[in-house]
Amino acid sequence: MKSILARFLFLFVLFATALLQAQHTIKLTATFDNKDNTITVKQELTYFNQSNDTIGNIVLNDWINAYSDKNSNLGKRFSDEFVRSFHFAPDKELGSTNSVVIVDDKNQELKWTRPKDQIDLIEIGLTEKILPYEKKIIQLSYQVKIPSQRFTKYGYDLSGNIVLRDWFLVPAKYENHQFIRYSNADTDDIPNSICDYELNFTAPTNYRLASDLNETKNDKVNDNSLYQFVGNQRNNFSLYLTEKSKFYSYKNDQVEVVTDLDINDLSDIQKALIIDRVVTYVQDHTGKYPFEKITVSEVDYERNPYYGLNQLPSFVNVFQDEFVYELKFLKTYLNNYLKNTLHLNSRKENWIYDGIQVYLMMKYIEENRPEMKMLGGLSRLRLLKGFNIINLDFNEQYSYYYLFMARRNLDQPLSDSKDALIRFNEKIGSKYRAGLSLNYIDQYLKEDVVPKTISSFYKSNSEKVGKAEDFATLLKQNTTKNLDWFFKSIIGTRDLIDYTFKNVSKTKDSITFTISNKTGTTVPIPVYGLKNKTVVYKKWFENIRKDSTFTIARQEADAIVLNYKNEVPEYNRRNNWSSLNSFFGNNRPFKFVLFKDIEDPSTNQIVFVPSITYNLYDGISPGIRFSNKTLLTKPFIYDVNPVYSPNTGSLRGVSSFQYNQFLREDRLFFIRYGLSSSYFNYAPDASFFRINPNVSLNLRDKNLRKNDREAFIFRYNVVEKQESKIVLNNKLENYSIFNFKYINSKQELVNFFNLSTDTQLSSTFGKVSGEINYRHLFRNNRQFNFRLFAGSFLFNKNSSDTFDFGVSNINDYLFETELLGRSETSGIFSQQFIMGDAGFKSKIFPESVKQWLVATNFSFNVWNWIEVYGDLGFVKNSNTPELFIYDNGIRFNLVPDYFEFYFPVYSNNGWEIAQDNYGEKIRIVFTIDPKVLINLFTRKWF
Repeated sequence: MKSILARFLFLFVLFATALLQAQHTIKLTATFDNKDNTITVKQELTYFNQSNDTIGNIVLNDWINAYSDKNSNLGKRFSDEFVRSFHFAPDKELGSTNSVVIVDDKNQELKWTRPKDQIDLIEIGLTEKILPYEKKIIQLSYQVKIPSQRFTKYGYDLSGNIVLRDWFLVPAKYENHQFIRYSNADTDDIPNSICDYELNFTAPTNYRLASDLNETKNDKVNDNSLYQFVGNQRNNFSLYLTEKSKFYSYKNDQVEVVTDLDINDLSDIQKALIIDRVVTYVQDHTGKYPFEKITVSEVDYERNPYYGLNQLPSFVNVFQDEFVYELKFLKTYLNNYLKNTLHLNSRKENWIYDGIQVYLMMKYIEENRPEMKMLGGLSRLRLLKGFNIINLDFNEQYSYYYLFMARRNLDQPLSDSKDALIRFNEKIGSKYRAGLSLNYIDQYLKEDVVPKTISSFYKSNSEKVGKAEDFATLLKQNTTKNLDWFFKSIIGTRDLIDYTFKNVSKTKDSITFTISNKTGTTVPIPVYGLKNKTVVYKKWFENIRKDSTFTIARQEADAIVLNYKNEVPEYNRRNNWSSLNSFFGNNRPFKFVLFKDIEDPSTNQIVFVPSITYNLYDGISPGIRFSNKTLLTKPFIYDVNPVYSPNTGSLRGVSSFQYNQFLREDRLFFIRYGLSSSYFNYAPDASFFRINPNVSLNLRDKNLRKNDREAFIFRYNVVEKQESKIVLNNKLENYSIFNFKYINSKQELVNFFNLSTDTQLSSTFGKVSGEINYRHLFRNNRQFNFRLFAGSFLFNKNSSDTFDFGVSNINDYLFETELLGRSETSGIFSQQFIMGDAGFKSKIFPESVKQWLVATNFSFNVWNWIEVYGDLGFVKNSNTPELFIYDNGIRFNLVPDYFEFYFPVYSNNGWEIAQDNYGEKIRIVFTIDPKVLINLFTRKWF
């Protein structure tokens, strides 16, 4: 009986081992044509059904075909992120898979389709179903058109270099009785099945080929080179074709590294030492790399750079070349190492990859570069020692990048699918928070629990397909502490953590204090005792669901601080300090900082910045701006900017005070309560003072990738305006106006829609208006802009034209736009154009409207930034019939909303282009506010 049982167990283990090692096999014969950047492919796919299901069709990933249509899911993602290169690209720069023919092992052609709205997948209908644990051989032939590198760094560049990734047909993963059907979202998370590969690649002899597959042959045949590669149990691989190869190879007893990362002033020996140190470190902290070779390319780094480091200009050398190379190689090597070996669902469970990568980077810096600061060599400059950002340790930046999004209410749960993350979170915010979270649990558990868990998880999941739950199971097995809070609150939600002290009292030997949980998120928090800023003890406190009081030994501490070393990814550390020597209990001193700094939780920072404002009547006005603004958003913000007006010899300026209330889970996500004021000249001899209490309610879609926003804005405007003896019809006026606005916007590159309404009520008039803006980018890269404005007075008791609707110029009686010479009727300042009211560019009669108007403005580009525009409208003044007005011309849209020119051609005034003083008719859009320009470059991130 025992003999039979032993044989059965032996056969079971043998069968199970065979199933573990078995997978699909792909044999590729590919010929590259550099004339049109195409690859002709013949492919043999041996599909192995490793499930208990009977499979009647097969789904293949064809992600390069996502580049074939600007309305693909990839194209829509580019549009959401305002990536213009793809939508303005000519057809020759797009990629595709063409001439696909598929036959079975009986040479019968198989029908295939692309699923609806997923042009980057191919579904093959089989004539015979594949039984469980049965294999099926399929022959495929097709042609791949390589896209330009301009879109994602993958493809061809102008120098003839080719980077190939996700370029051929691969079976999608089959899990839970179905294929995983993911479209290309430019997130490097293709759900390929694990395959054995054989690749025969033919290219012109002037090309060199590098890959992370093992090269077995390299021959010259006529004018071509034939390369042969093999690789087993791979989920993907890369190919690099270069006419002048920059790749070099380093090999130690662990792995061969093929890389083209380079720093000009670094010797080969220095690079070799860094590579060996990183490779050894990663293997020691994870496990042995299962393949013989790995590629670490410049393209890999550029797709996922070390943000902050890559933003610095090349001439700013705050880090030594050796450290820059080390950091670039470490980040890219870890990314490729984990992606090539951990067989997880890298779209749904991406936090595991990010968490391990960033955690190991943090530990590497602690072990090998503990002295490194966030801004490198700048920390040695005495002149900058007062800035908190200069003194931060290198690893502290991860926390601030996470808080940058959390303070804007734009953070997302770590468990969210990678394609659901906004760009900043995908590349930076969520990635860094994942690493911080593992570091947090590591600091809490100690005893190397997290390092042991990472090593065990890596070993098990590099040998089989795993899940994120496996990591949770291993972590819990390695400790006796309850960790449900970690995976529920830290990983599964975007709940904020914020603890503070209450009711602190002390004796000579003890301290009694209450820890208050301000957000309701219950996680462990450490309390530090400090003496002269030196740590004398540290204690962890758990299960603080509400206010909880504790008594501990004082140990000569003169201050207690929550989360002093920032182990916990806490939302607000400014309320974590309590002095034991201060009467008020909070010893955060005031600190004056020149220029905006990063937040320092140990001080109350007051930022003062030299400023310059300008308008025609006050002149170039220098001043000092006082605020509490740091690089992180705060609930309460003040900003006071007095300036000296040389033209008037007196002080002018602006001020604002606002309180921001963020609602975490509601569609109403942000309420701002504000009070602002301004005091400037509006004419050479007259000034205005405006004060403006306001409340705005801001709504958004729960899917943060949708650029959909709504806002309800309530304002009460109080204006005191001096009488001007120079400007006609500008008498002393004091008025108060209640203003309600509603804004609904849907923004992306292809389609832009904005609806707004405006209601204004005062004792002497009431008016309502509405505006629709629509923009569409056509597939031929032509763009159409349309605006419709309608406004009417409910009542109007004014004889002056102060509150009228404007036709060619807006009547900015609320003083809220940046008109540099608002009272000018001639000269360059009178030609400044700000879109509003009727929005006409030609100065036509009537100049203002007291009853109602309806106007449309449209433009269409004819070449790049050159557009034709036209305006049409009807206006109605009291005691006069309606009047039809119109104009048209040429628009030079150089920098949208920042620098534009309008050249009138024809209007109610006739052929303006042929009239005298034509230069004075040209309208100009220009602003000195840098925020307008900055927004053009940051919108794709948020």
